[in-house]
Amino acid sequence: MSEPRFQRIAFVSSQTPEAETARERLIARYGEVAEEDADVVVALGGDGLMLQTLHRFRERTLPIYGMHRGSVGFLMNTFREEGLVERLTAAQQVTIHPLMMEAVTSTGMRHRAPAFNEVSLLRQSYQAAKLRISIDGKMRLEELICDGIIVATPAGSTAYNLSAHGPILPLGTALLALTPISPFRPRRWRGALVPDRARIDIAVMEADKRPVSAAADHFEVRDIIAVSARLDTTSSVDMLFDPDHGLDERILREQFVY
Repeated sequence: MSEPRFQRIAFVSSQTPEAETARERLIARYGEVAEEDADVVVALGGDGLMLQTLHRFRERTLPIYGMHRGSVGFLMNTFREEGLVERLTAAQQVTIHPLMMEAVTSTGMRHRAPAFNEVSLLRQSYQAAKLRISIDGKMRLEELICDGIIVATPAGSTAYNLSAHGPILPLGTALLALTPISPFRPRRWRGALVPDRARIDIAVMEADKRPVSAAADHFEVRDIIAVSARLDTTSSVDMLFDPDHGLDERILREQFVY
């Protein structure tokens, strides 16, 4: 009989009592090793904790297995104390890459930051943002007047993107969702799906009058004049899912809820 796929486990949890209690019980049952000695990281919480964990271990080769002990757990497996080692051994692996955002401010400063969920641009004042969108160097939308815009990965498509009525993308889909936030003109434009290998450039028009901020997940830059986003294929994190996780079913169910 072969040895279990993962034996040395490091646990991380959100700071809620429910997640911390779950962590203590799992450590008592399975033991724990330091992160630098681990084969796998088990994250206990919701999708917010999963996002933090993905960033935290982006430069490592440790796969991440999430169990739901939070408020939202679209990307988390069902929580069960029993059979954890067996579940880790049987889990299916999905490799995800972050978007890399490069934002240029009105003073000429350049900021780079990765985003596993989304890169978003948001108006900073009562004035709507006025944006110009290019894909791979070709201008696709000359003027978009809106509250903002989201470039979402498949992993992030069920987060802010979904709240803005963007499409849900299955993990592993080679697409990015470009979703406007409260578009005023063109009013009928509902966004676009673009290949994940594409470079997306967004220019801020009338930046002095209509200031805009940009965010890569939790990293924010204010008073920007231009943003580019493209998938960083040199960086990745592996996520683990139970074979019966039912992510495809969740995606279908979300799209038929009214």
